[in-house]
Amino acid sequence: MGMPADERLGLDIKRAEQTLIAAKQAAVRPAGLTVPQYATLFALADNPGISGAALARACLVTPQAMTVVLKNLEERGLIERSPHPWHRNVLETRLSEAGRAALKAADDRAVVIERAIADEFSAAEQEQLRGLLARCGEAIARATLEL
Repeated sequence: MGMPADERLGLDIKRAEQTLIAAKQAAVRPAGLTVPQYATLFALADNPGISGAALARACLVTPQAMTVVLKNLEERGLIERSPHPWHRNVLETRLSEAGRAALKAADDRAVVIERAIADEFSAAEQEQLRGLLARCGEAIARATLEL
């Protein structure tokens, strides 16, 4: 093995991510949402009319995955989609009233997790953590180019 397990920071990052996703799933489930659906509604709340492709980028998923999420949300009446006034092949997506209610119910619980994370660190530590995580992402991107 090229590197011992106890030196692999990727395992710690993955463990933290899995813990976060499991907690978020538990938080948003009572609102009838999955984490990807919650993330989509959350992004739509700040970006009404955004396209599916832009939503996929905002939610860090593939366009194909976003298509499935949007289809499910639309079938449940949580979003409304309509053709863009100038670009007829682009669909604008907006929250419906039911979507706003589902987002509020989910976010009221999800914010408990976000607050718990934030409360664990001082403002300076939060800024430092964001910087460290950004550096991790950059290192991963550089290493990927070397593969």
